[in-house]
Order: sequence, then C-alpha cells, then structure tokens
Amino acid sequence: MFQPHLYSCLLALLSCLPVSALSDTTSTEQSAMAALGQQLYFDKNLSANRSQACASCHDPAAAFVDPRSTTPALAGSLGADGHSRGDRQAPMAAYAAFSPEFHQNSDGDYVGGQFWDGRAQDLSEQAGGPPLNPGEMAMADQASVLTRLLENPLYVERFPAIFGPQVLHQADTAYTALRQSIAAFEQSELFSPFDSKYDRYLRGEYQPTEQEELGMTLFFSQQFTNCNQCHQLQPRAQMAEETFTNYRYHNIGVPTNTALRVNNGVASSSQDQGLGQNPKLSPAQQALQAGKFKVPSLRNVAVTAPYMHNGVFADLRTVVLFYDKYNSKSARRQINPETGQPWGPPEVAANLALPELEHGPALDDKRVEALVAFLNMLTDQRYEHLLTR
Repeated sequence: MFQPHLYSCLLALLSCLPVSALSDTTSTEQSAMAALGQQLYFDKNLSANRSQACASCHDPAAAFVDPRSTTPALAGSLGADGHSRGDRQAPMAAYAAFSPEFHQNSDGDYVGGQFWDGRAQDLSEQAGGPPLNPGEMAMADQASVLTRLLENPLYVERFPAIFGPQVLHQADTAYTALRQSIAAFEQSELFSPFDSKYDRYLRGEYQPTEQEELGMTLFFSQQFTNCNQCHQLQPRAQMAEETFTNYRYHNIGVPTNTALRVNNGVASSSQDQGLGQNPKLSPAQQALQAGKFKVPSLRNVAVTAPYMHNGVFADLRTVVLFYDKYNSKSARRQINPETGQPWGPPEVAANLALPELEHGPALDDKRVEALVAFLNMLTDQRYEHLLTR
C-alpha cells in the first residue's frame, strides 16, 4: 500500500543526492540535466491545475507506477482535472531507458519506443507527451509550460546555464530542454538499480529457494514454457543487466477491461488497437499490427499490479494462468479465477500471437506457483517489502 510519509522521505532523500548519483554518465552536462530533470519530474506546477507531476503516475515509492491504480477498475490513471481516467494503465518508468528507439527491424517486426504502442520514438519524446495531454497534465500548449517554468527562479537559473542563454526565450526550445532533462533523470541509477534477488543470485549473493529454482528453470525452458521468447533480451550467460523484454509487439488476446470502462466512460465495445493506431505507421501497416502492444519488462512485476496494458488482471498468478489457458485442456484452466467466469474474448481478435502462445505442456499448480515465485525474484531490493508472497 502507498504510504505518503515514505514518499515524502524519498523526495527529501532525492533532493540531497549528489548530481553524480543521478546520472549513469560522467558527463558534466548530462549530470546537470539529470539534476534539473529530477526537479521537473516532481513538479506539480507543470500541470494545468498544479496538482499532478510525472511522479504522480510513475511514483518512485511504488516502483514507478501509479499507486492510485490498484485494481482493474482503477487501472487508468486519473488526469490532473481529477475525473478524466485513461483507458490504459501507466507503464512502469523504471528501466524504460533501456528500450531502443522505435524502429522496424530486418525481420519486419516493430521494436522499441515508449508507451504501450511505441508512439514516442525515445525517452525524450515520451517525456514531452503527458504535460500537453488533455487527459493527463492538461497544459494548453508549450507556451503555457514556459510560463510555469519562468515562475520558478531555480529554472530561470538552471535552464540557461545548461542549454544556453536563449533557451527560455522560445516555447519550443524550452520544451525541448524540459524533455531532455526529464529523460536524463530517467536514465539514472535510481530508475534501474539491477539489485533484485535475481541480480544478487547472478553475483553469488543470494541462494534461491527450491521453488524459485523450479520457477527459474521453467521460465528459461523452451520445452515447458515459452516465457523467455518474449521476456528475454540477451543470452542467459550475459544477463547481468537483463530487462526481461525483447521490446517487440504482440497481441496475446487480452480481454477488455470492462470494469475500467465503467469508470472512464469509454464504450465497452471500443477496441484499443495498440500498435495498430501508432501514427508512425501507414494505414496498411496499422491493420497488420492491430491489437499488438509492447512486451513490458518483468522487472518489479510482482509489485506493479494490475496487469496487462489495460490492467484487466489484479493478480500475478492470474496472468500465469491466462497464458496457460492456451495450452491446457482442463476446464478449470478455462476459468478466470478473479471472476469465476470463462476468460473474456480478445479485445482485438486479429493478429493473435498463437505460435508464441500455444507452446509446451499445461502447467500444474506447483509449476504456476513456482513461476510466480521466480517473478517475485525480479523485484528491486527497495521494493521487496511490498511483496505479498
């Protein structure tokens, strides 16, 4: 559960950190940008009614997700107006800096970018989205953001010192500098510590339990599961900084989150096309990518419920069972344990990743629990107190 006093303590700690602790580079300019980005990341004055910051939806005390989005019904983050609610849950900002720029690879697959649909090319472009989004921070335009920046003497001093004396003379140059600064902060070690039990295991500092060992074996197996086909980026022998995603896009048949739709007013019949509505794609390309979403990192997955792009599942075990339904013939496995009803149909039925989903034998309960135990191992050390099992 989110604890406001801990959040305040964390902000106080961040404000005292030396610049070198906020940057993964020795560059003086990059370090200064990261320190400025830190201030911007927590600044609620950059929203229309001064009530919301980047940290509101990507809270460092909650593994960089939205601590208000705790159930499927609340999965979409509230906007700065206090009533607008999105149709997707805020993706985790931790480890986001490792996503490559959005591109199409030699196999024709789309890879990387930011947001669930890759519409932002990189971290800097992503940072510029929420302040101007009417459903998020709701600033009218870049000029309005510049006006807020000029209210703050710290910004009036630091922006020109880092980006040149003319940077705050034009809205577009000021906004570009804001984006770059927040992106620099998000590249700091604070967001990507790589200190989970799994990382410590790789360094010989942690001995997994028997259950965790089984889950690890299953996760990396190409015989019993297919988890690592999408959730492993590099060869296992080189996994010192594995992010547990290949940054590609798939439609895995996630059902509509009807509980969220009741709260956000989006029609229950609406279909989120994911990558299929990315404006960087042509209409023909969009049709072939409809329903696909970027494979998320599994870092901190055990403490960042609810799950899937729309937050339709409340529990991590449910997610494992959802995947297992593609391989199990058991009637019990065809029931969503959270609803007691059959799994809902895919929100978008086209382009299902059946070759990846229909793979391997069904999982018994022991193996399901073992996979969950391994996924718990991917929790950053500072969030281990949030684990419920």
